[in-house]
Amino acid sequence: MNRDKEGELIVKDHGKLMFLTGITVILLFGWITFPYVIYRPVNQPIQFSHFAHTGDNVGLKCGSCHTFDKDGRFNGIPTIEKCRSCHSKPMGISKDEARLVNEYVMPGREIPWIIYSMQPQSVFFSHSTHVKLAGMDCQTCHFGQAYTRKLRPAYFSRISGYGLDVFGKDLLNFPSTPSRGMRMDDCSNCHHERGVQESCIDCHK
Repeated sequence: MNRDKEGELIVKDHGKLMFLTGITVILLFGWITFPYVIYRPVNQPIQFSHFAHTGDNVGLKCGSCHTFDKDGRFNGIPTIEKCRSCHSKPMGISKDEARLVNEYVMPGREIPWIIYSMQPQSVFFSHSTHVKLAGMDCQTCHFGQAYTRKLRPAYFSRISGYGLDVFGKDLLNFPSTPSRGMRMDDCSNCHHERGVQESCIDCHK
């Protein structure tokens, strides 16, 4: 083989290598950055430590603040009246504790908490059915929330508006990541694993 042809082959091989390297870099860049472009982070209005309330010093249970109505409906996030029962004055020296008392407890203003897993209007989910009838622990779906020391940002899709917690995967969206979400497939899979029959009207009203 003459030197000209040998040089052409080297150039072609080098070109292929550069092309494949470029494609790989672009795909990796897109894989990592695309979710951060699609999902916008929203911080909670103030910080809150679940562990400070559920730890050994206080020992509250989930139901101490997150309660059900008599008909079994979930009341959701506790009102400021629930906070006032313990936080009429600042407990501790943190800025968030002072803000809680001064900006919300004293004027009686509700905290505009961000809901991580807000479902579509067409979906009905009964916490009471799962907690009281099925005997499920809150951490089965809320994954250690009771032991967190700070509140993470909520991520919402700029396209659909749904939260990342509903979708159930991390921002990188690796296929190997377990779903652990709150989509219909997640609910159905959980029911099938436990031999629970289901129908459309169970969740869609």
